[in-house]
Amino acid sequence: MVVPEVRAWRAARPHVVRIAGSVKPHVARITQAVRPRPVKFTTPQLTVVAAAVGLVLAAGAVAAAGPWDSSGQRTAERDWAASRVGEGGTDHALTSGTSATAPRPAPSAGSVLTGLGGSTATGRVPAPAQKALADVLDPLLNDPALGAERSAAVVDVATGKRLYDKGAGESRTPASTTKIATAVAALSAAGPDHRITTRAVLEPDTNEVVLVGAGDPTLTAREDAKGCASLRTLADETATALKERHLSQVTLSYDTSLYSGATVHPIGDNPNLAPVTALMVDEARTDDSDSGTATRSQDPAGDAAREFEKLLQAKGIKTTSPGLSKATGRSQALASVSSPPMSALVERMLTNSDNDIAEALARQVALAAGEQASFEGGGRAIGLQLKKLGFPLSGVEFADGSGLNRADKLTAGLLTALLAKAGDPAHPELRPVLTGLPVAGFTGTLTDRYDTDVSATGVVRAKTGTLTGVNTLAGTVVDTDGRLLAFAFLTSDEASPPQKEAAQAALDRTATALAGCGCR
Repeated sequence: MVVPEVRAWRAARPHVVRIAGSVKPHVARITQAVRPRPVKFTTPQLTVVAAAVGLVLAAGAVAAAGPWDSSGQRTAERDWAASRVGEGGTDHALTSGTSATAPRPAPSAGSVLTGLGGSTATGRVPAPAQKALADVLDPLLNDPALGAERSAAVVDVATGKRLYDKGAGESRTPASTTKIATAVAALSAAGPDHRITTRAVLEPDTNEVVLVGAGDPTLTAREDAKGCASLRTLADETATALKERHLSQVTLSYDTSLYSGATVHPIGDNPNLAPVTALMVDEARTDDSDSGTATRSQDPAGDAAREFEKLLQAKGIKTTSPGLSKATGRSQALASVSSPPMSALVERMLTNSDNDIAEALARQVALAAGEQASFEGGGRAIGLQLKKLGFPLSGVEFADGSGLNRADKLTAGLLTALLAKAGDPAHPELRPVLTGLPVAGFTGTLTDRYDTDVSATGVVRAKTGTLTGVNTLAGTVVDTDGRLLAFAFLTSDEASPPQKEAAQAALDRTATALAGCGCR
């Protein structure tokens, strides 16, 4: 991944200000692609984002991590990179015939991220000094707004060396930063190219069609599938296969037997998570949303089967009302559709903090490990997979894949180790863990944060975590000397829960200070 050193683009600030106006139309267009509701950028924010575009949205990183994400994030990153072509700088292919009115070339930056595959500043610039980092971070992490308990760690990704340690081995409730562990486990256990396949099969001698769920929560019944597996396509192909067999009337069933145990999370009925079943469409949402909270169906599998029934009937296939069943080993394949690859599912999960995908991926880890595909089996399998990879798991507990369960216990040391491993060139399969992290002021759960701190916009990439009394943040920054740093901040006070917005702002200030600190 090629990214500008901060000093280089600081020197180029006059030129960047001059081109910010030309970047603004791209920002407006890409914002629409990433999130339905509008996001307003001020001119200072545009200036910073334009300057940092090579840092967070470089086409090289996008290409290295796999196919575009169906949610639009990766497409947005590609368009950001494309919007920079011809705007100056020796890396923009300007020729001697360039018009005299064209922007003057801006200084070019060298590669700075060894962990992401290029030559870096590592040999030229030492890592931050531990005492200097402590001088910057200690006062910020002592902010009363964070509550009574806090722990933190900072790691130099290129070397794996821990540069800052504030109770890094102490177990705390991680909230949604748990999804980083789920992502690493899923990518390493199933592989970044793994897809989840939903099938329709025919039971011989009975004319029974069984819709077999495999755990893809992104299976969609909407007309525009947006890169996801389409229930409409599955129905169309199933109808065609039945007609080829001269069948126009069938018994319809559905199979959810891949999963076991409770379907409802221990938190109970909650707009953050549908009942977890092996068959559902559109995350069982009852509205048109594709992220965030929403009222959910209490019978996701039955609803999916009934939608499949309507689609089959529209194609001339008469069916009975669907009932629960199980496909046998004698069943014959009619049709199938597959999810986006695991790499894209991981990115969407991390960017949007998608609990439905998180719990589905935990069960994919369980299936790969031979464990039961349940809340308990998924948590156990994640721990086993991380142990196999050599991560520090003392005091760590996984009760689910999403982090909604307060019984989850992680350490700042584990989270930074996971992020550092994702930046290790020996583990390219884990790269989506980094590319899926929300970008400050731009994507996912960080879109509405860093509103007043434009110096961090587009620079901090981090997974958020929030439960009542618990506020966490874990991700990466590139400091002013060009070092890629992984950080994790875990804070909590369940006896006297801090005000959420104040705690989040305090964490954001801490990440911003880390990004702005050469600290040598």
